[in-house]
Amino acid sequence: MTVRAGIVVTGTEVLTGRVQDRNGPWLADQLLELGIELAHITLCGDRPQDIEAQLRFLAADGVDLIITSGGLGPTADDMTVAVVAAFCGRDLILDPELEDTIAGILRKLNAARGHNLDFEAVMAANRKQALIPAGAAVLPPVGTAPGVVVTGAPTVVVLPGPPRELQPMWRAAVQTPEVQQAIAGRTHYQQGTVRMFGLPESALAETLRDAESEVAGFDRLEITTCLRRGELEIVTRYEPDAAPVYAELLDLLQRRHAAEVFSTDGALIDEQVAGLLAGRTIATAESCTAGLLAARLADQPGCSAYLLGSVVAYANSAKAQLLQVDPKLIDEHGAVSEPVADAMARGALSRFGADTAVAITGIAGPGGGTEDKPVGTVCFSVQTADGRGRTVTRLMPGERADIRERSTTIALHLLRQLLIP
Repeated sequence: MTVRAGIVVTGTEVLTGRVQDRNGPWLADQLLELGIELAHITLCGDRPQDIEAQLRFLAADGVDLIITSGGLGPTADDMTVAVVAAFCGRDLILDPELEDTIAGILRKLNAARGHNLDFEAVMAANRKQALIPAGAAVLPPVGTAPGVVVTGAPTVVVLPGPPRELQPMWRAAVQTPEVQQAIAGRTHYQQGTVRMFGLPESALAETLRDAESEVAGFDRLEITTCLRRGELEIVTRYEPDAAPVYAELLDLLQRRHAAEVFSTDGALIDEQVAGLLAGRTIATAESCTAGLLAARLADQPGCSAYLLGSVVAYANSAKAQLLQVDPKLIDEHGAVSEPVADAMARGALSRFGADTAVAITGIAGPGGGTEDKPVGTVCFSVQTADGRGRTVTRLMPGERADIRERSTTIALHLLRQLLIP
């Protein structure tokens, strides 16, 4: 690849870890899809000298494109545009048309919020957002802050910090003549994503080693693998004329691991389950996951058509009162047991009048484990009102957060297996 890029994420709150960086990884994915090689992602605080140092570092490394995020607000520590202007040798000028646009946005915001503020004072505080480097292309605001594209060697794209503003603005930036010119020499790629569940990384590694000799042209595929939420994600990039090579690899993966491959088009298990729930209703009964499964179900658009509700029942008394779990069952088998998980699922079916239910009960740790039921022991039950169901126990590694999150993934896969035609 001949086009290289670097990302500068600004913000002391991001640098110190108080706020997680979501922009760097998201932009990295966008560049990957465009066929642009990402050389660096750097983090720095809201200090002019530190922002400038990152810009100079990337320029010295020979990148063609620099993308910055953050520092476009009206406050004193929002100084990215001024630093970029100085770095590119441009004067800062007031753009009257942009100033009018920002004023219109602020008037609407003040009216919507019922504020009775001195508008001239508000506008004075926000006027710095209408200062742009001379000759820069303006990216219209998504919030109140515009972005800019400054051409040169390298071209610099300045974007806001909030992801809800940055993401649509980046899509607009890519369409500008200035960015198109900067990335004109990129290699065009196609990309395929395969997702697997229940396969050890070592087994996938062995299959890929075999593919090196079994798939003609294998070296034309750029493959990355990632273990995420207990699933294996295999992302493959290739030039369009190598599509038959990728098709051969895909065939090999499906033949070797037919039971573990659940997605060949990039679809997430969450999306697949949402599709399978069309025309059905579901309820969850959760102990150790405390509503995390219901939250994943609710993240899908249109979930209100099938998600009836959830019972979070940590205490045994809650399991008995809200889910009609027989206390004798808990006394005999323990709260973390397949009989109790099964009873919780059936209780959820009854409580909500659903035709599908999932129950999770387990020991997420760090305490509470025993020799017979160590930390990481989780019992699952998926049931339908017509009598179909499955109840299983899994032992998972990791810390509390890992166990709870992975439990939701296992529950979704059990649901998929129950509901697929």
